[in-house]
Amino acid sequence: APLAGSAAAFAPTPASRVASTTAVSETVSDLEELAGKLNPIVKFYDPLNLSGQNFWGKSEEETIGFLREAEVKHGRIAMFAF
Repeated sequence: APLAGSAAAFAPTPASRVASTTAVSETVSDLEELAGKLNPIVKFYDPLNLSGQNFWGKSEEETIGFLREAEVKHGRIAMFAF
């Protein structure tokens, strides 16, 4: 009986998980302003105009969010590789 009680401490609880999402709605003009503040020499640099595209029929803000998430993910993979 004592083992059964201690094993219950390690069992997952059926608590509901609340997904936290941070809505970041940025447009190209917001990116240009931010880039000017972060790097006044280069400013905004988007030679392929990816920030102005609409991937998969989504809005421009969703495309920018996707690109940010992809950049972070690939940056972490690159850091892990070294």
